[in-house]
Amino acid sequence: MTNIAVETTNFQVEKRGWLQSQHGTEPGAVASITLDISTFTAGTHYPNGYIPSGTALAKITATGLYGPYAAGASDGRQTPANGAFLLFSSVKAVNSQGTALAKVGAAGFQHGFVESARLPFSSGDGAAVAAVKTALPLIVWN
Repeated sequence: MTNIAVETTNFQVEKRGWLQSQHGTEPGAVASITLDISTFTAGTHYPNGYIPSGTALAKITATGLYGPYAAGASDGRQTPANGAFLLFSSVKAVNSQGTALAKVGAAGFQHGFVESARLPFSSGDGAAVAAVKTALPLIVWN
């Protein structure tokens, strides 16, 4: 039987205002990483179902997956020197029923030119922003 029910699909318009040039975005320049969605907070990191590009990421020591950098974490994400990236493209964190996904493939940005004031979540802890800047020395920060 054919289903003709009305269905709504949300999408995210990409916003890379934090990226100042195309340097570092060439094919092969971004790394393939996997995000552990359980480490992100729904209302903070993906209120519309998408984690925005430019989010600072750090590696979870036990799994090798990535989550948002968090100075107060105890799973490795508090030390961005273990492996840090900025999320290159927004990723969907929930399925069509609104349930958070477990893991999501993503692209990690690690070198180029970045306007730090335009990163998502950058207006909070200045020490956190400084730690991520130190962990990503191949990025020219403006």
